[in-house]
Amino acid sequence: MDFSLPEDLVLLRNSVRKIALNEFAPRAAQVDSSEEFPWENKKILEENGLLGVHIPDEYGGAGAGMLAMAIVVEEIARVCASTSVIITTQALATDPLLLVGSREQKERWLRPMAEGAALGACAITEPGAGSEVTAIRTTAAPKDGGYVLNGNKLFITHGGVAKYITVVAYTDKKLAHDGISLFVVPSDSPGLTIGKKEKKMGIRGSDTRELIFDNCFVPGSNLLGEPGKGFYTLMKTFNYTRPLVAAQALGIAQGAFDQARKYLGERIQFGKPLAEFQGLQWMLAEMALKIELARTMVYRVCSTVDKDPESKDIKVLASMAKWFSSDTAMETTTNAVQLLGGYGYSREFPLERMMRDAKITQIYEGTNQVQRMIIARELLK
Repeated sequence: MDFSLPEDLVLLRNSVRKIALNEFAPRAAQVDSSEEFPWENKKILEENGLLGVHIPDEYGGAGAGMLAMAIVVEEIARVCASTSVIITTQALATDPLLLVGSREQKERWLRPMAEGAALGACAITEPGAGSEVTAIRTTAAPKDGGYVLNGNKLFITHGGVAKYITVVAYTDKKLAHDGISLFVVPSDSPGLTIGKKEKKMGIRGSDTRELIFDNCFVPGSNLLGEPGKGFYTLMKTFNYTRPLVAAQALGIAQGAFDQARKYLGERIQFGKPLAEFQGLQWMLAEMALKIELARTMVYRVCSTVDKDPESKDIKVLASMAKWFSSDTAMETTTNAVQLLGGYGYSREFPLERMMRDAKITQIYEGTNQVQRMIIARELLK
């Protein structure tokens, strides 16, 4: 079996790598220290058609598929995780539209997001609801041909920069899973207040906010899919977005590995390069092994999505890839900081930022403890 990438994906990878190294890498430290959304980087992503790579061309995307999208995320995360978040969050906002949106909804909201003219967000988490989606308290009550939304959302990536927000809310609390629905809410909707900006450990260039819905009215045409089917659409969405978080983690790990390998070849201690010490060689070898395994898992699940998006294997593979890749990112960045010693710990060098950025990949899109639960449940069916 041939595991090599087709020529078009190799060309895409090389092109994105060039953009990342020339445009994003030089600004990565400033994006992190300023904690401001990197609008200039977003513009570059838009100009190069990188915000809708996996979206069909009939709706303004490139139609290149999931594996292509993962490669783009990986290459950008290799130098600037904050910038890669722009792409992964765009996917989380657009995938529900791809799955259950009507043609009119796709033209209205999906197209501008695929073309990069508008950013999206997905509002799920609340103060009392994280991994347990059914614990949300936000409601959407029918009224005058539409719905009135009330509730608070927390830790919403792109919350302050998105034009369109996919909101998860109860249309019937009594029905639990069968009472959750999805709505597209424009950011300028009356009754929607953009709350405080979160100060985070890592991915500091991403805009993370609280969203407050206070009698926020949206027309009935803003409902995505059928009422009460939102939970199931969301779970299916995660099957396609978790591999992108895995690709993000993979990119962070690869970037840290690159820094460590370079340093070991240059740093002289006890009269010889650090690269000649067997103990450090083994650390580097173990890092390389896990990165390669993570890449294999990410590429496998993405290839499966491209070939058969309804495959029953995707759910487990997506959770496995996300779990393993994010753990690999955390371990690799921690070890890379150790290898560089004081330089690794210094904010003058990128590794401490990479280590901080890696941590979130173990948490969002379902914690790695939740991934274990998902995998076990599927295996025991």
